[in-house]
Amino acid sequence: MKLNKTLLLVMFSVVLIGLAFTNVKPYGGEETKTRKISQRVEKSDAEWQTLLSSEAFHVTRQSGTETPFSGEYWSYKERGKYQCVCCELTLFSSETKYESGTGWPSFYDIVSDSCILETFDSNHSWIRTEVICARCDAHLGHIFDDGPAPTGLRYCINSVSLQFISDK
Repeated sequence: MKLNKTLLLVMFSVVLIGLAFTNVKPYGGEETKTRKISQRVEKSDAEWQTLLSSEAFHVTRQSGTETPFSGEYWSYKERGKYQCVCCELTLFSSETKYESGTGWPSFYDIVSDSCILETFDSNHSWIRTEVICARCDAHLGHIFDDGPAPTGLRYCINSVSLQFISDK
């Protein structure tokens, strides 16, 4: 009898925890922010594979992650803009880039509210907000609430999902 009560309590706890996680929202407070980019870029996987390196394809089209401290831009200090490697939409500025110590390029803000979408991500048993390109749906990385002022946000972005355009 005592075993049945314990089992029932454990099952009830699992259900409650599961229900709690179903209500987690991205930082924008919506399931997905409204897409405002009118010039959509859509290609088949075969087309993306011919245009991107195998690592860029894995990260941007299959939601992969590069190894920390391995990407070209994690400690990059030049002044300029960072664009989506897939569709060349400008996403971030070097003015909002900072060293987070994570091994990935980190930014505390985006160049405009319409350049990215935020979506719920529960892969790998983590509850996170995924950042994707609003024009082509490329996976860029994730956003966290442990960044510096003024936003308090950290856009943790894979280097391989970006290309840099110098201000020079």
